[in-house]
Amino acid sequence: MIKRYNATKDNTITNAFRESIATSGSQANMGASDIIEVFSIYGQVLDETDTYSLEEARILIEFDISEIQADITAGTLKDTASYYLRLFNAEHGRTLPMGFQLEIDTVTAAWEEGTGLDMENYDDLTYGKGSSWEEKGAGVAWTLEGGDFTGSPVTAEFDEGNEDLLVDITAFVNAWLATPATNYGLIVKLPATATAQSRSYYTKMFYARGTSNFFKKPVIEARWDSQKTDHRKTFLSDISNNIYLYNEVRGQLTNLTDPVTVTFYEELGGTEITSTTTVTNSETGVYEAEVTLATATSTIYDVWSSDATEVVTGSITVLSQAPTVIPDVSDLVVSVLNNQDVHYSGQTSRFYFYIREKDWSPNIHTVATTRPDSKVYDNLKFKISKVVTDEAIFDYDMTDGSTTLSYDSNGNFFDLDNSLLEPNYVYEIKLALFNVMTKSYQELPFKHRFRVVNNEY
Repeated sequence: MIKRYNATKDNTITNAFRESIATSGSQANMGASDIIEVFSIYGQVLDETDTYSLEEARILIEFDISEIQADITAGTLKDTASYYLRLFNAEHGRTLPMGFQLEIDTVTAAWEEGTGLDMENYDDLTYGKGSSWEEKGAGVAWTLEGGDFTGSPVTAEFDEGNEDLLVDITAFVNAWLATPATNYGLIVKLPATATAQSRSYYTKMFYARGTSNFFKKPVIEARWDSQKTDHRKTFLSDISNNIYLYNEVRGQLTNLTDPVTVTFYEELGGTEITSTTTVTNSETGVYEAEVTLATATSTIYDVWSSDATEVVTGSITVLSQAPTVIPDVSDLVVSVLNNQDVHYSGQTSRFYFYIREKDWSPNIHTVATTRPDSKVYDNLKFKISKVVTDEAIFDYDMTDGSTTLSYDSNGNFFDLDNSLLEPNYVYEIKLALFNVMTKSYQELPFKHRFRVVNNEY
């Protein structure tokens, strides 16, 4: 799953010359600009010691770590999530550097954002309010001009120059979560090895938090593998299976009285099947049993107990696993079970998918039922794009598993926090399935479009 946290303040600080090339902009503030930028310009001025000038710009950016902690406490964010800083490229008509790195480091002192706008002639000075190259705010100087930082950065690579910034800052965020008082945000700058060269790196621009573009604001993106694999439909003998119990009381998931246990039988009232079973309370009112058992029968029964009292009995069809002489071609038909065209911002929607083989044809039994069982897959990923711009809002995540679909007896599904999408636009879901023969993900011929709107009630 994915969550995003917007920046609470950002600023560009610089020691670049003003238009006159006589005075520096080192006291200028650009905290209210909708652009933030990093640059270096070498050799505009030769001083009395025959030393050429070096002008730099750096980015300061900060996030409210308490928002992340609140979501962890509420259980809507996994405490083992990975965190990424995402800054989005802003196109401009100036010279763009290529083949360079940026360093992202933690700031070690509090600083003020400020209200300056001028990024051309640096006429908006701090006047005791806001950060600059010289000051962190309220007239207080940095220990070293250009910002105070730890000197233990992570780096981001830019080959073409117009890429977005995407860098893993999990270690930084976890340190802030452990000691919130140390959160003074991040600085984004060129490495000292770059600025030591007798050359310019010109300007790399990103959108600031004041931009009107919903998806271009600087964010910390939390990603974690939230996949749930309920094997009740794909239960196999002699290998590990997961099955779930859900205890809903008056519309609320509620914990049962401990201990919660599950036993298995080939026939009700018969002898218990010997098994290796572990039951965990994975979230409020949800219990997951990991079980390995050996059986030759096609149906078994799971009996759940709370504090030694039986509370529910289910049945499980045990499938047979056998090799095949024909490789799977993944020729599938996909549809959305809960086919809603409109979803509300601020709510979390669950998308279920019905999947069947393309050449499937119904028999008498399946015609008589409302619908046949859906196939389920372990390695199925989703992608969401904004239709009007065709930009990927959430691309297939091949690193952290944040876009991997879960499944249960109803089919594959994923949950989407609609507040991450800009209201009043149409979005498109696509799916990709791992092909065991090519050992790669292949996009399925499927798409589902939906609109996000504000909930006015």
